[in-house]
Amino acid sequence: MSHDDELSLFLQEVAGVRPLRSDHLAPPAGNNPPTEAQLARRQAASADPLSQDPLGMEGIEMLDPHDIVGFKRDGVQEGVYKKLRLGKYELQASLDLHQKTLNEARVALVQFIRDCAQRDIRCLLILHGKGERSTPRAMLKSHVSAWLPQLPEVMAIHSAERRHGGSGALYVLLRKSERQKAENRERHQKRLG
Repeated sequence: MSHDDELSLFLQEVAGVRPLRSDHLAPPAGNNPPTEAQLARRQAASADPLSQDPLGMEGIEMLDPHDIVGFKRDGVQEGVYKKLRLGKYELQASLDLHQKTLNEARVALVQFIRDCAQRDIRCLLILHGKGERSTPRAMLKSHVSAWLPQLPEVMAIHSAERRHGGSGALYVLLRKSERQKAENRERHQKRLG
């Protein structure tokens, strides 16, 4: 088919087409407000994953690669903290932050903690490494150790036992969900009743 034939065919097809008077469209009558689902999608699309994340990169106290780290919130029983410290809880999930930049580690850590909390996972292992070769030394370890206590889901942390990574890893205990608290209450009431 020649160029002239193609042009002729095109002109036949568009013969009844008229140009638009204006390229501005009027909103449909009765402009409906967006639905809840549309609002949620807009918010999710525009939200920064760390928008509700207070974790800073500045003013972090630098640790030694071999420092033992520990933290527990008020209300965590000593027996529970001791079991965590000794690695006696089943590790239900782990996150390896080796070879990640600080920003990548920060995003991964926040997402991991939130995912675990939503799934009722309570005991975690975070592998950050000792940082003996990083500059400054123990940079990732120092940041992760400072960030975790700032997350409301985290109840306690402690450096891991040697078999789980020693001072290059942390055990993390997350807050019980409302569902888990209710199950515990039921279990204890049955025992007492």
